[in-house]
Amino acid sequence: MKEELIKKAYEVAKERYAAIGVDTEKAIEKLQNIQLSLHCWQADDVTGFENLGGDLTGGIQATGNYPGKARNIDELRQDILKAASMIPGNHRLNLHEIYGEFGNEFVDRDQVEPKHFAGWIEWGKEHNMKLDFNSTSFSHPKSGNLSLANPDKSIRDFWIEHTKRCRAIAEEMGKAQNDPCIMNLWVHDGSKDLTVNRMYYRELLKDSLDQIFEKEYEHMKDCIESKVFGIGLESYTVGSNDFYIGYGTSRKKIVTLDTGHFHPTEIVADKISSLLLYTPEIMLHVSRPVRWDSDHVTIMNDDTLELCKEIVRCDALDRVHIGLDYFDASINRIGAYVIGSRATQKCLLQALLEPLDTLRKYELNNQLFERLALLEESKSLPWNAVWDEFCLRNNVPVGETFIPEVEKYEAEVTSKR
Repeated sequence: MKEELIKKAYEVAKERYAAIGVDTEKAIEKLQNIQLSLHCWQADDVTGFENLGGDLTGGIQATGNYPGKARNIDELRQDILKAASMIPGNHRLNLHEIYGEFGNEFVDRDQVEPKHFAGWIEWGKEHNMKLDFNSTSFSHPKSGNLSLANPDKSIRDFWIEHTKRCRAIAEEMGKAQNDPCIMNLWVHDGSKDLTVNRMYYRELLKDSLDQIFEKEYEHMKDCIESKVFGIGLESYTVGSNDFYIGYGTSRKKIVTLDTGHFHPTEIVADKISSLLLYTPEIMLHVSRPVRWDSDHVTIMNDDTLELCKEIVRCDALDRVHIGLDYFDASINRIGAYVIGSRATQKCLLQALLEPLDTLRKYELNNQLFERLALLEESKSLPWNAVWDEFCLRNNVPVGETFIPEVEKYEAEVTSKR
C-alpha cells in the first residue's frame, strides 16, 4: 500500500473526525501507550517445556494440528518476536510456569525457582518486552479434577507451594523490569457431574488462596480468574465468577475477566463498571468463545468492541490490563497472534475515536434519537484510515500486507520444523 495514499486518507479522516469533536492525534497517542500482554502459549498449543509430549488437561483443549508449532524455547522466542514485528506498538509477554528454562532436569512445580526464568527476564530486557506470569495447575500428574480445592491435604499443599513460588518468580520479574509483573491465578478445579459438596470445595479454595496470599510483595500484582466450566468439568466449577468477585472485593485483589469464560448470553463489557467500583484494577483475557470452546482467535466482533468501548467510557485505561488468551492450532500460529492482537487494537482505536462528549450531552439532555443516530453514524466513520496511519507510524505492515509476511515466515521457518 502506497504511503502517499495512506497519508491522504488519514488527513481526510482527521478532518472528518474533527468535525464531530474528536482529535485523531490524541486517539493515536493513547493507543500507542496501551500495551497488550501477548500470550506465549499460542505459539505451541499450551505445551510448555516441562512435559514435552504430555497431554493437555484441566478442561482446556487446543484443536488442530497445523504444522510448524514451536518445539523449544528458541523457536518460541523467535515466533513471538516475528509476531510482535507485525503488531503496532510495544507490548508485554505473558508466561505460564511450564515455560521455564529447566535444561535437561525435571523440576517439579513445587520446586520451581526464579532462576528458571532468569533467561526470560534477560530476554525481555533485551527486546524491551516486559513480562507477566501465571501459575499452572493443569497437565500434571497431580492435576486431576481438583488442585487448590482438593480434599487431600498433600495434593492441596503441593499446589499451594507451587503458587507461592510462582508469586516469588513474578516478584523477581517485576523487580528486574521496574514495572509490576501481573501474576494471574486460574485453577481448573471442578466436577464433570453433580456434586453435593459445593460449599466444602469452595471453603478449601478460599483457605488455599488465603495461605498463598499471606506474603505481601512490592513488584507484582495478583489477579484471580474464574470460569463458567471446563471441558470434562461441565457441572461445577469451584472458582466461579461469584466466588472470585467475592474473594477479590473482600481481599482487594485484581479480578480477571476472560471473555471466553462466561455463558454466551453474558455481556462481559457490562461487568467493567461494576468491578471498577470495588476492586483496584481489572485484568482482561480477550478471547472468543464459540459454544463450548473458550479460546478461538480474537476478532473485531461486537463483544470485543463493546468491551473496549466500556474501558474508554469508564476512563479506565490506567486501571484495566489487557491480555490475550486464545490458542488455535488449526491455522498458522503466527497469523493467529497477529489477527487477534490487531483486532483488539482496532477495537480500542474505535473506542478512542468515539464522540463521547457529544453522545453524553445528548443523553443528559434526553435527546435519545440524537444519541442513537450518532452512535450508528460513528460506525461508518473512517476509523480504518486512522488505523492504517497508526500502523505506518509504527513501521508494521499496513492492512492485509502482513499476510505475505506470515506466509514467507512459514515457508522459510515454521514449515521446516
